[in-house]
Amino acid sequence: MKLLLILWAALVWAQHVFPGKEWDRVAEPESSGFAKSRLEALRSYAATLDTTGLMVVKSGRVVFEYGDLQRLSYLASARKSVLAMLYGKYVASGQIALSKTLRELDFNDAPELLPAEREATIEHLITARSGVYHAASNPGDATEFAPARGSQKPGSYFLYNNWDFNAGGAVFERLTGKDIYDALDQDLARPIGMQDFDRFRQRKSGDPQRSVHMAYHMWLSTRDMARFGHLMLREGIWDGKQVVPKGWTKRITGLVTPLASLNPIQQREESYATGTLWGYGFMWWVWDAPANRGPFSGAYTARGAFGQYITVLPALDLVVSHKTDPQQERTPGAIGFSQRRPRNVSLSEYHTVLTLILTAHCGARCR
Repeated sequence: MKLLLILWAALVWAQHVFPGKEWDRVAEPESSGFAKSRLEALRSYAATLDTTGLMVVKSGRVVFEYGDLQRLSYLASARKSVLAMLYGKYVASGQIALSKTLRELDFNDAPELLPAEREATIEHLITARSGVYHAASNPGDATEFAPARGSQKPGSYFLYNNWDFNAGGAVFERLTGKDIYDALDQDLARPIGMQDFDRFRQRKSGDPQRSVHMAYHMWLSTRDMARFGHLMLREGIWDGKQVVPKGWTKRITGLVTPLASLNPIQQREESYATGTLWGYGFMWWVWDAPANRGPFSGAYTARGAFGQYITVLPALDLVVSHKTDPQQERTPGAIGFSQRRPRNVSLSEYHTVLTLILTAHCGARCR
């Protein structure tokens, strides 16, 4: 029986497809369980949005693509999910102990942290439960809704706070002795053959007067984001090699903070209003009840401002990579209307994209 199980597992993995220098593409969408006409409806809808790149990958092969897939652009907060992936190797080796407190690490900021805040652990940082409400070096979080400093015990209260994530990056660099971007290059980009990664395009930013811990923003392409998604879908394995340690992908995409415990309440209200019912794990958004059934069973997503997404749907063996370029302005179509705005795809618009993808998926009925 044991031998049969081993042979069965080997057969399953032998059928898994990984992109080489280029992604494989299916000849006909129906062969991968997608209705061609409905994918065309998805294309028509994407053309109405500010989407600059969109890929749908089924079982390692591209079934749909739209836009400029190799353009490097700003990843926004989806960067945090990438950092979560990077952590795994060093947690497994013992270089990073998630239970260590900021006090034990002699980790601080300017202005200084409160004594109570220094009791936060590394795990609290990367699950957004630190209880530290120090100003972050960059905007784009929920700190305007933060409780009073020192009022929440570390680990007891979720707040989407960029200070946590930036500090998580600084801790990573201190304990590994590696710059985040060098780790990204060596530990992920090269092993999975990212096609467009440019180490020199990556740069930190922020206001050191607010916090000394800078934001580690990233510039990636749509098709390389899809590689990250496929690596996560395959539980850290890439073409037979364990790139992210066994079990780590499951841990970081497990539900830590249910939707009902997200703060501030406005974040919960936005989720209910848009139908994007996500809780939070280790810097990944995780589908929560009652949305985590059927095609969304075990699903999770990286998510960044302006419309950056890496969504993994294990139940369908599916990865969706979606991108906008907020630095590429779009002019509204009305004649004589000259105001320009950054490209942006809202949560509700992206939810419609996912809905159209699922509508197009017809499984064995297509074959």
